[in-house]
Parts: sequence; structure tokens; C-alpha cells
Amino acid sequence: MSGVKIGGRVDGEDHVDAKKSESTKTVAHNETVHAKGYAGADSDAYRMDYPKLGKCVIINNKNFHKNTGMGERNGTDVDAANLMTVFCKLGFRTVIQNDQTVSQMTQLLKSVSQEDHSQSAMFVCVILSHGDEGVIYGTDDFIELKTLTGLFRGDRCLSLVGKPKLFIIQACRGTDLDPGIETDSVSESECTQKIPVEADFLYAYSTAPGYYAWRNTTNGSWFITSLCEMLTKYGRELEIMQLMTRVNRKVALEFQSCSNNPGFSDKKQIPCIVSMLTKDLYFPK
Repeated sequence: MSGVKIGGRVDGEDHVDAKKSESTKTVAHNETVHAKGYAGADSDAYRMDYPKLGKCVIINNKNFHKNTGMGERNGTDVDAANLMTVFCKLGFRTVIQNDQTVSQMTQLLKSVSQEDHSQSAMFVCVILSHGDEGVIYGTDDFIELKTLTGLFRGDRCLSLVGKPKLFIIQACRGTDLDPGIETDSVSESECTQKIPVEADFLYAYSTAPGYYAWRNTTNGSWFITSLCEMLTKYGRELEIMQLMTRVNRKVALEFQSCSNNPGFSDKKQIPCIVSMLTKDLYFPK
């Protein structure tokens, strides 16, 4: 029970599981934010009764500079169009930006993070591109994903503090192939509250760490196709983690690669959902 307030007193002292350093102490001190009016422990679900549901930004990178060594992402326009339709129907103010360089992606999301989201319930960003573990490609180069998502941390985007921030990433996270395996069964508080700056994020990755993400050149990617179908069917019914679990199941069971490249056929894929959400998330009916 170290560091927990009990009856007005603090029992023990908290330590980090890392080597002590001045930089660690500085980061721990600076990376906190006081959030006045944060919807705290008195509700199990995020508020959706704001004037606006929020903004959805879709970055759709299809064509890449030769120096990147990355090929054209045929099928991604199908993904982008499906996402636009689904998120508009859910009530988001949705915008698509095509073929963005690293600089353009950074500036776009920096600009959005500096907007006033005080009248919005949440924020969504979808990135369709090439990638590797921890990085995402612009049309000219790559950038660490956390550099982009970090623009929306609690200490950098105050109007989204305590509100869900969803990042949906359709991109490879490495070069491993999944061969699969045969199976025979398949209340609002007015007090000031401090919350982690990394809280209230959900990262929905198309594939597990280290693996390729599959995209059909005609029908779009397995993950985005499944996500759009589940959002259309259950977007106003299921809590977000229940919905994403159904996306996982659909991708895992209903897709298998068919490729002309030797060794690339009959492969599988499983999306990876990383949640730092602190409440249940239901899209408004």
C-alpha cells in the first residue's frame, strides 16, 4: 500500500523501477497536469453530452518518395473512404489529408492539438501508412509515432484532458509473418484533480508488435475493413473495448493472405489494442 493516502495520511514512499537520476526526477515532476473539472471517479463512462462529438483526422499515405524504398499502398483509398463514411455517420467532423510528408503530418497534428476542444467529447486520429516498430512513415521519411501522439498528452492539449483520444494505426510494425495454427474450436466534481498526462489514450494497431500488417489492393486492409464493419454494426451499442475485441476476432478468423511472393501466402494477422482509457467509452446513440 506504499504511497496510498489512508485516513488523511500517506503510508510509505513511492519509487520508480529504474536507476535513480536527476533526469528521472525532473520528468516525474514536470509531466503532471492539474485538470480542473475532470470527470473523475463518480462516473464509469466518459461524458458524451458535449455540443460536439469531436474531430476525426484521417492521414492517408499512398505514394512515397523513392528514397524511402516504400512501395505504393494500393487499396488505402478504399480504407480512407470507408473510414470517412463511418466516422461521419457516428457524428464526427471528419477530414482526410492525403500523402503527407513527415513535416506535414507533424504540423497538421500540432495544429489540431492546439485547437479548442472544450466543446468536444473526444478526438480520433487514423493513420494509414507504411511503418515499423514504433515508427510511422510520411511520404518522404519516418517519424516516431509517440512524437505525433505525444502532441495530445494532458500537459500539451489541455482542452482534451480527461477525454478519450483514439489513435488508429494501419501500418506494419516489423517484418515477422504469422503462420497461424490449426485449431479444432474456436458526477462531475468541481475540485482540482491531478491525472497522468498519458491517461485516456487508446491505440488500435492493425497488427501485433513486430509483424507485417496486411492490405488487399482491391478491398483495403484487413484491419480497417473489419473496424468499419464493426463500427457500422455496433458503434452505438458496444463499449469500445468490446467492439475492438470483435474486430480482433474478425481479422483473426476471417482473413488469410494470398500472395504471389514466395512464403507470403496463408499468413494470419491479429490486431493489437493498447488502452490507457480510464472509463468506459460508448459513442452516443
